[in-house]
Amino acid sequence: MLSESSTFLNTLFSLRYPIGLVILYLGVIIAFAEGLNRLLGTNAEFTRKIVHIGSGNVVLIAWLLQIPSWVLISASFIASIIALISYFLPILPSINSVGRKSLGTFFYALSIGILAQVFWSTGHPQYLVIGILVMAWGDGMAAIIGQKFGQHCYEILGVKKSWEGSLTMMGVSFLVTSLILSWVNLPILTVGIVSLMIAIVAMALEAFSKLGIDNLTVPLGSAVLAFYLVDVLL
Repeated sequence: MLSESSTFLNTLFSLRYPIGLVILYLGVIIAFAEGLNRLLGTNAEFTRKIVHIGSGNVVLIAWLLQIPSWVLISASFIASIIALISYFLPILPSINSVGRKSLGTFFYALSIGILAQVFWSTGHPQYLVIGILVMAWGDGMAAIIGQKFGQHCYEILGVKKSWEGSLTMMGVSFLVTSLILSWVNLPILTVGIVSLMIAIVAMALEAFSKLGIDNLTVPLGSAVLAFYLVDVLL
């Protein structure tokens, strides 16, 4: 037991710089968004998207630094608890204040933990990165573009969206998936086919976002679909 504890502490100590970098990065993102919201009165939905996009990029840092899956899973658990607390007690308006009841931040954190367990711990981190970045950048940019330029609206089960925002989701999802699959040196045809399918499915999943459930369905759906499509095409 003592030996196991010593091994764990040694492992944790060896990860102090990567973990510290991730914590510092997230702290800067949240502090920046909170500052815009509290000091400058920036729209809470806009600052939430800053956190939404910025925090998603942490998986790239984790990938490059080869942070173990248990760190991501633990961080996901902690972030999920904080998100739930903030949902009931508005301690971080830049994260949860969206003018409507939403568990999106909780689902977002939860999706990282699930994907870390399924893909990161089994040696396929690129699929976690695809799932999270499709959600972070795709959904984030879709909301920004949709709110600013959305003129052609539609509604699904009471959820209103714009075609401008949905097409942005599709385009950004295609770009994100293409970049990641190209990074792992997949054939260009495979990259194109998989990226197009992910873009279409992600757009469809994002169209229904009741209570922020798309923050769970988009990452999981994109990652799992990418994994199986690559497996079939190769």
